[in-house]
Amino acid sequence: MSRIPLRPFLIAKDAEGAFRITVRETRLNSQRYPIVTSTLQPETFKTATAARAHAKAHLGAEAGQFASQ
Repeated sequence: MSRIPLRPFLIAKDAEGAFRITVRETRLNSQRYPIVTSTLQPETFKTATAARAHAKAHLGAEAGQFASQ
């Protein structure tokens, strides 16, 4: 696995065409190997911009912390 840290907020389109936010947390085990925990948020959005605005307002996201893939 890459040692490059993941962006903590993933915005992706689901099977129904709505956008969803996944919050990712990275921690290191005793051998300093990264372990990533992903939590899909229940909210759905019509656009990626709306999802990004929600993450900034309610989840404490900042510019540069978003990924789309």
